Amino acid sequence: MHTTVTDVLLVSEQQHRLTQALEPHISGQIMELHHTKHHQTYVNGLNAAEKQYVEAKTTEQKINLQSAIKFNGGGHVNHSFFWKILAPQSSGGGVLSDGPLKSAIERDFGSLEALKKDFNAKTAAIQGSGWGWLGYNKDRRRLEIVTTANQDPLLAPHVPIIGVDIWEHAFYLQYKNVKPDYLNAIWNVINFKQAETLLVQATKQ
Repeated sequence: MHTTVTDVLLVSEQQHRLTQALEPHISGQIMELHHTKHHQTYVNGLNAAEKQYVEAKTTEQKINLQSAIKFNGGGHVNHSFFWKILAPQSSGGGVLSDGPLKSAIERDFGSLEALKKDFNAKTAAIQGSGWGWLGYNKDRRRLEIVTTANQDPLLAPHVPIIGVDIWEHAFYLQYKNVKPDYLNAIWNVINFKQAETLLVQATKQ
């Protein structure tokens, strides 16, 4: 139950460090617009919706705000995750080293290349906008590829390990309408070290 309103602060230090560093795979212009315009819009929308929720006088008014909270809250949650799962190649982006994540990928998909192929195909097939996820299914104790529509976050029983934004604002300025090129490129800047940390945490919960 909402009793107070706490504005969501858009933490930009991590993203702005990445703005130019992800080139040539993701352009600095895309990263800058993605963060300061699109992510900021979700933060603003979430703050406004939560404020209205606290001030709502009736159950009907609160119900009417649920879609705005879900959409903008999901947009904020997803993008906050997205910035952390990216890393420049100079910092190890795109490199999957031996360890728990590589072992899990080989166990559940056969190889990293097989995972990429399956992930890219399922994510590119999303109709409209959405997200592609590599998630850890805590019930089945395995990695799985999942897609979500719009700004819906990945929820239980899955724990997000890798997430890729397939909204046009994430790639159109550079890759136009060729989603496969964007999906192939983004693997070069995936922060597999962060993904492995998330997997290890998920398996202990």
